[in-house]
Amino acid sequence: MSSSASVNNAPDDNYRNYYEVFVYSFYDSDGDGTGDLKGVEEKLDYIAELGCNGIWLMPVMPSPTYHKYDVTDYMDIDAQYGSMEDFESLIRTAHDKHIRVIMDMVINHTSSKHPWFVSATDYLKGLPAEDEPDASVCPYVMYYHFGKEKKDSTWYPVAGTQYYYEGSFWSEMPDLNLANTDLVGELDAVADFWIDKGVDGFRMDAPLHYEENDKKFNTDVLKHLYEHCIGRNPDFYMVSEVWGSEKTIEEYYESETPSMFDFTFAQAEGDIIKTARGAEKAEKFVRRMIEIQKARQEIYPEYINAPFITNHDMARISNALNGKSADMKMAAALLFSMDGSPFIYYGEEIGFSSKGTKDENKRLAMYWSDADKAGICTGPEDADRDIEQKCEPADMQMKDPESLYSWYKYGLTLRNTYPEIARGKSEILEELTDSHVAALKRTYGENTIYIVYNTGKEATELILDGTEPAACKVAGYMSAGEGNCEITDGVLRLPAKTVAYLK
Repeated sequence: MSSSASVNNAPDDNYRNYYEVFVYSFYDSDGDGTGDLKGVEEKLDYIAELGCNGIWLMPVMPSPTYHKYDVTDYMDIDAQYGSMEDFESLIRTAHDKHIRVIMDMVINHTSSKHPWFVSATDYLKGLPAEDEPDASVCPYVMYYHFGKEKKDSTWYPVAGTQYYYEGSFWSEMPDLNLANTDLVGELDAVADFWIDKGVDGFRMDAPLHYEENDKKFNTDVLKHLYEHCIGRNPDFYMVSEVWGSEKTIEEYYESETPSMFDFTFAQAEGDIIKTARGAEKAEKFVRRMIEIQKARQEIYPEYINAPFITNHDMARISNALNGKSADMKMAAALLFSMDGSPFIYYGEEIGFSSKGTKDENKRLAMYWSDADKAGICTGPEDADRDIEQKCEPADMQMKDPESLYSWYKYGLTLRNTYPEIARGKSEILEELTDSHVAALKRTYGENTIYIVYNTGKEATELILDGTEPAACKVAGYMSAGEGNCEITDGVLRLPAKTVAYLK
């Protein structure tokens, strides 16, 4: 790692460096073992010092589960996490530190304990068999998908009636009927409520499932809600979980909403991990990145990519790369070289690990310290208790300039120093691209930066004379290999596993 990068030149726009927070497991301010909103507020300096200027809060609304993806009240805070006053304080403090806050918005389904669903099922239980449901008597019966036919395994019986309801994820998560205009009006009011609280954006959960296999309907839902929100706040941001193929993600940009998570590059078998461990070459990584940027810009020119390595539904980066420090550093260097707004899952910056496929094991308590146990959460109740972290805790890594934490901090510093990394349009430099070595030019307004990759196991040298970056200097580099990255007599030396930035 080396650079003169130190000044935050990043414009105050919706290109951010986001930090995903599972409040339950993040930081406990009151000693009850569960993370809370005051705990997140106490750790805002940690997030800001890392270089993140955005936070994604996983669900904070009332819910009967630990993960809280089944809402019982769209206009309140779960008591486990604190009060609405705590939430408002967190938003104010975050804004004071120039951190924007987006929150999970789960509208594919509610909890089976939501008053809407309880009212609807109670109504159906008292409905004579020969009568049809009447929205004028119980409007909530139209808020969900009810029917007298069990269409498939995702339909469940309403006890004591002849009716079934759809629950595509779980019986206790009944699906909402987003075609109902009264429901849409309720959700618009929910959006207004949180915008008035100062929320800067929504992470949209599961839009692929609003209506199964109906892209037009689903993109219309996203488009409507986004247009409603920017009518209240022109800077409002939206990023959606379209967990599908590259083509599917591109199609959802027809919604003309800012961002879709880039699942193509994420996960254990995504392009970032495969390139980091040497299974995919830098040339393919760069070509795919540029091709995808071009394809998405043709559909929606204002799109903002949302790359990430893993999230709360996936095995941790340490597991995907077998805890190999050099490979984890390479993966982060690749992520930070991508256009758009990168998302970092809490603990990723210290090499946190998970275990197996159980969701609770992917959402363990943040490893803050060995010496100071204050604030450390117990984590999900059903998580395995024999998971030992092999990484050093955050407080030790913050003091170590060679740690993974310091690596993440440096990569985010580069992005904040050179806005063109996130915002620029990319073009490959063919004369400097072959196999494990690749180069691109990224231009944003009058600013241009050249990004050069060596993902191989050996150092290499590139002759810059006669190429576009011939007059450049090394502005910074992230190298998990040995030796320095430098330009001497027109020759660029790239250590193994290096991403270099030339200006």
